[in-house]
Amino acid sequence: MPIRELEALAEIGKLKREPADASEFQGLVASAAARLRDAENEALSLESRFDLAYNAAHALSLAALRWHGYRPDERYIVFQVLDQAHRRRNRFEYAGAIMLDTHLVEALLRVAREVERRIQALVSGEP
Repeated sequence: MPIRELEALAEIGKLKREPADASEFQGLVASAAARLRDAENEALSLESRFDLAYNAAHALSLAALRWHGYRPDERYIVFQVLDQAHRRRNRFEYAGAIMLDTHLVEALLRVAREVERRIQALVSGEP
């Protein structure tokens, strides 16, 4: 998401401007990396893999926001680009509705890995 869109979300109170914290950022990235490794373990149940991949993607997305000096007011803001996964996660978590398939978990893993790659580029100063 471009910085101008982040600023627009800050202007309406959906994001808060807050200085980045290196320790928090590193913790989020490390947590996500561990969850991604586990989510790729096909011996785990599909529900576990989804939960791990979802939370890894969330941690990475939050890390990216924190890198740029923003903190979301609500969890869903972090997942605007992963709306389908977020909606399914909520149905699974709050209503017990299991509507998962391997394709969704694999897609979520691909997206999380892409966010991870982009975070690595941020840290290394790549465009």
